[in-house]
Amino acid sequence: MGNSVTGKSIIVTGAGSGMGRACAIEMARQGGKVFAVDINLQAVEETVAQIIGEGFVGVVHQCDLRDPEQIKAMMAKAAELFDGIDVLHNNAAVHETDLTAQTSIEDLPDDVWDKVYEINLRAVWLAIKYAAPYLKASKRGPAIVNVASTGAFVSYPQAGAYCATKGGVLMLTKAAAVDLAKYGIRCNCYCPGAIDTPMVQKYYEAAPDKDLILTVMTGSHLIPRLGRPEEIAKLACFLASDDSSFITGAAYVIDGGTLAWRGVNA
Repeated sequence: MGNSVTGKSIIVTGAGSGMGRACAIEMARQGGKVFAVDINLQAVEETVAQIIGEGFVGVVHQCDLRDPEQIKAMMAKAAELFDGIDVLHNNAAVHETDLTAQTSIEDLPDDVWDKVYEINLRAVWLAIKYAAPYLKASKRGPAIVNVASTGAFVSYPQAGAYCATKGGVLMLTKAAAVDLAKYGIRCNCYCPGAIDTPMVQKYYEAAPDKDLILTVMTGSHLIPRLGRPEEIAKLACFLASDDSSFITGAAYVIDGGTLAWRGVNA
């Protein structure tokens, strides 16, 4: 599977850091032409600089995924630059701890809930909607890869909005797989556990009970460490590639074994 996405035109959202950056870089290394998207221009420029520095193909694009018109324009630009769109990787997400210290269900500000929903779920739907015409035209194994979470299956402390939206992503993935199958478009998602990313680090730092959060994260892993973004990227590339051509509507858990034995609420 060393060059499993060779020649594919790939959009990666949230490519400025964490799993998104790792996925963008790995997809480029495997021969994909990567249209790297983030609201943080400097961050995504750093991602693409690494891609280009290694001799691969990457383009920077800044986008506020809360704006449908920006998403629509993003798809048109990517298709123009790369002669179509073959893979849409919806990675961008936000956690309420990125936005407020009031993270419990009873205290969460309305506008924070709305922003988490807009970025984590609504933007995924909009991206699928506006990428669909280009994916339908693709002759290179069109695929959508979404990012859900173990939070789609079990809840975490101070993460109600995040978990609710990630549960939505999981079901949206299945719905898209059903509706788009007639066009030959596959849609899958993966569900990470605690991965060593800026989002997870901030979640830990913001926690009022750090011992509990540490147990929720590495303490519940059968493999007793945080996952690495590079490990996630290998799975994302597989789901984007023709190596997974008989897989659609699936949710791949990559969590160090947490859900296999107890979940976080046991």
